Amino acid sequence: MVNVMKTDKLCYWLMSAAFFTFFLTWSFSFSLFSIWLDQIVHLTGEKIGFVFGINALVALFIMPFYGFMQDKLGLKKHLLYVIGIALICMGPFFIYVYGPLLNSHFYTATILGAFIFAIAFSAGIGVLETYVERVGRTIGFEFGKARMWGSLGWALATFFAGALLNLNPQYNFWLSSVCGFIFFTIIYFVQISTKQNVQALSEQQDTPNFKEILTLFVQPNFWKLVFFVMGVSCIYMVYDQQFPIYFSSLFSTKAEGNLVYGYLNSFQVFLEAGVMFIAPFIVNKIGAKNGLILSGVFMAVRMVGSGYAEGHVFISLMKLLHAIELPILIVALFKYIAANFDQRLSSTIYLVGFLVFTQLGAALISVGIGMLYDTIGFSASYKILGCIVIVCTLISYFLLSNSQQTLKYNSDKSSLLQES
Repeated sequence: MVNVMKTDKLCYWLMSAAFFTFFLTWSFSFSLFSIWLDQIVHLTGEKIGFVFGINALVALFIMPFYGFMQDKLGLKKHLLYVIGIALICMGPFFIYVYGPLLNSHFYTATILGAFIFAIAFSAGIGVLETYVERVGRTIGFEFGKARMWGSLGWALATFFAGALLNLNPQYNFWLSSVCGFIFFTIIYFVQISTKQNVQALSEQQDTPNFKEILTLFVQPNFWKLVFFVMGVSCIYMVYDQQFPIYFSSLFSTKAEGNLVYGYLNSFQVFLEAGVMFIAPFIVNKIGAKNGLILSGVFMAVRMVGSGYAEGHVFISLMKLLHAIELPILIVALFKYIAANFDQRLSSTIYLVGFLVFTQLGAALISVGIGMLYDTIGFSASYKILGCIVIVCTLISYFLLSNSQQTLKYNSDKSSLLQES
């Protein structure tokens, strides 16, 4: 029993370290991605929107496959190894392939990059999050407490990313590969205890088949969740794509803006980590549905507020709201899925119902929003996007399920209890 408890504790810390290094890699590559496209590669707002749109579109094809495979694999680590290899290759890919190709063969580079980024990040994060959430349900720890370390990893990398971009953009990409190698090593050392093997075997004996997965698409609750995702999370994602460009433009020089954004983003994600730690308590108190609605309210306030922002201080305050909305959204989403759907399909629902439809919406509107930025400016565009989120959040309040079923973890018994 003591050995099992030690193994479970070690597993928690390894999962936390996996989050930490994964987000280090992601942040070094993407926290200033739009600034890199704008200032280093010199793309227009429309072309940057096209890049994000294709990234989202290609991710649509990988996410359902990832979700189905992870539900079939249970606690096996095959997909995590694939993601780890992609993370290791990130530095050389950016420096020697993607960057040069964007200037010489823009569309080829965009499509190739979209596949690599989906495998590693936009779809890969769903695999990692659902894997850790499943391990948490098995051995008895709250997902948010492990996911908090991902926020800390992003914050640490972003703290240095702005300064490194000003020195040499390649530094960020090489550090991304180094962190990817550490991630791969951590996953290799994750060991599944006897208790976890029993749980995994139980899950594999009743793994969902393709027909059961297809039944999701005739469930009203699924489409109600999709509406929230498309009308709130998707709009927010598109808003956030080129926000660093707008932020840096408010300073006397772009270099100063890059540096301040890096520091501010780092501070914001440190706050996010703290909120991620307490987010399970908040969501358990107000319910999963209300947690989703609350995250939508914060998103709307940030968008509209950004549209009216004047000066560095007010726009920085709007940026810091992200530290509240994201943890509540992620924790509430997992608890909403657990309370309203078959838990055997948790990976599929998260990757398809949330990530796929978020990417689908982004793919459909990214170019248009990029053109909107070019024509009417960021401020006016943010006001429009914020109003859309307000309307969709209000409608979602009446659409989403009022189920009060929540997940609580008993670390002493290492079991999952469900309460109504």
